[in-house]
Amino acid sequence: MPVITISRGSFSGGKMLGECLADKLGYRCIDRDVIVERAAAYGVPQEELRDALSKPPSFWDRFRHKKYVYLTLIQAALTEEVRAGQAVYHGNAGHLLLRGVSHVLRTRIIAPMPFRVSAMQDRLKIREPEALAHIQEMDQDRQKWTQYLYGVDWGDPSLYDLVLSLESIDIQGACAIISRTATERCFAETAESQAAMDDLTLASRVRANLAVAAGTSNLEVEVSARGGSVTIAGKLSATDQLADLQTIAGRTPGVVDLIVNVSTEH
Repeated sequence: MPVITISRGSFSGGKMLGECLADKLGYRCIDRDVIVERAAAYGVPQEELRDALSKPPSFWDRFRHKKYVYLTLIQAALTEEVRAGQAVYHGNAGHLLLRGVSHVLRTRIIAPMPFRVSAMQDRLKIREPEALAHIQEMDQDRQKWTQYLYGVDWGDPSLYDLVLSLESIDIQGACAIISRTATERCFAETAESQAAMDDLTLASRVRANLAVAAGTSNLEVEVSARGGSVTIAGKLSATDQLADLQTIAGRTPGVVDLIVNVSTEH
């Protein structure tokens, strides 16, 4: 069964829509906190992981390697969480972190600004001008964050399979449209799409293990997987790191073959 990702601005009804879809389809509803908690099992404080999903590029420019580590752990946590399918994820960048898997239905919900302002006022008990300014700032940060990390425009409709506006339909209507779309054959799980999900999960798991292990924690490498065969590419800061890299990656559950294409920085 497919995985559904919901991209939305803050206070746009993403949580309500995710819960509606989960109830209608019998799926698990997964939010950012679930992913952060799972990623924190690698030994990183949850608050720092939340910052990695929300801080603008100007913040992460000062901590470039930490940004790599935290996003690596978040991707590993997300792929593990949705690997079995039948899941709705309403959180940051799900449609980007799960690229390459055809049974992922990537949706975007656009809510009118009055809807969002009212929701923020109800939640935070603040005045309308403050709510509007805060939402606009969060939207700008999210747009910059997506451009900075992935080189794409957050609002680009080509990143999604389905874009819905809540201007003329409500949450229940959007839920009905998405749930019907999820049953279309093009989003059905196939042997090939499940293999792609398994490969992505394994590659993310290896990269996360390398990111937190003492001997390789300073590296930033590219990892891909295909049927248990894992390829690692990048640069080492010292030649003696090669043995650590091979040991850590090789003992990761699911790895049956390891190809290492690395060079040493001078």
